[in-house]
Amino acid sequence: MTTHPTRTALRLLFDFVGAIEVFNLSSIDTLNPVSPQAAAITRLFLGVLVILAVIFVLVSGLVVYAIVRYRERPGSSMPRQLAGSRKLEFLWTAVPIGLLATVFVFTAKTMRAANPKKGTRPADLLVVGHQWWWEVKYLKSGVITANEIHLPVGKAVLIQLEAADVIHDFWVPQLGRKIDAIPGHTNYLWLRADRPGVYSGICAEFCGTEHAWMRFEVVVQSPEEFTAWEQAQLKIPQPPSEPEALAGMKLFNELTCVNCHRLAGTRANQTAGPDLTHLAQRRMLAGGAAVNNPQTLAEWLKDPDRIKPGSNMPNFHLSDAQVRALVAYLETTK
Repeated sequence: MTTHPTRTALRLLFDFVGAIEVFNLSSIDTLNPVSPQAAAITRLFLGVLVILAVIFVLVSGLVVYAIVRYRERPGSSMPRQLAGSRKLEFLWTAVPIGLLATVFVFTAKTMRAANPKKGTRPADLLVVGHQWWWEVKYLKSGVITANEIHLPVGKAVLIQLEAADVIHDFWVPQLGRKIDAIPGHTNYLWLRADRPGVYSGICAEFCGTEHAWMRFEVVVQSPEEFTAWEQAQLKIPQPPSEPEALAGMKLFNELTCVNCHRLAGTRANQTAGPDLTHLAQRRMLAGGAAVNNPQTLAEWLKDPDRIKPGSNMPNFHLSDAQVRALVAYLETTK
């Protein structure tokens, strides 16, 4: 059965509004950069905005002046007609060329500042776009996570960007430029933040039904906090001791969860779905469709389409007892 285009458009609109409500995306401030790369883009935007504002005021003023000055009045005569003026023609040709040349120079400088050359340095992170989530691998330490990037404050990190299925677009407005993730083609992006905090990122290229719920976060920490987080991520979660959590671990291994996900310390080692090793530590669930807590995790396992319609997470039609057991087990993965 095909989906009506109007219904699809409304669904995308509702998803976007929901994203604003869940993660306060209205706080994404492209005019409040926290990295040199984003600051260069903001300066160019504001500079061009000023130029356009001056042109708008000038043209609007001339139009208003012409309307008032040359309006028809009793006894008025036809205004003097100009057959041609070399001075005026030169002026309205030279000024736009000068403005375009100025914008071009500053744009070239901004491109160099916003996207420094990679050089021969190996990448620090591998980020892979999937429908509809982000896989994140720290290439030096081996840490793997999903929809969440941790960075030490003030350090430039080189990201190797790829796509597993269709074209996605990686964008953290306060940290840098947009850049496409293209299947079969590798792109590189420098990411740096000069102020600790949590910065929202999105996929800025329409990539399917749940494009609006392909969000991620960049958590910028002090070097000490980042090191502690990275070391904690390398630890393999200990097997649970509570009966319900043990039942959940057994159920996790019996179901097809292991065919799609990775969870360190188990036989699950696939990348079709997000890594679940430290799921309980993450703030968001289902690519940003919900806040990650036991209640929403239970709702997600019970009926994924209720939270993220059209997602690739299958509905196993689990009983309430099975859902409670799986949640109890996954909540131990800290």
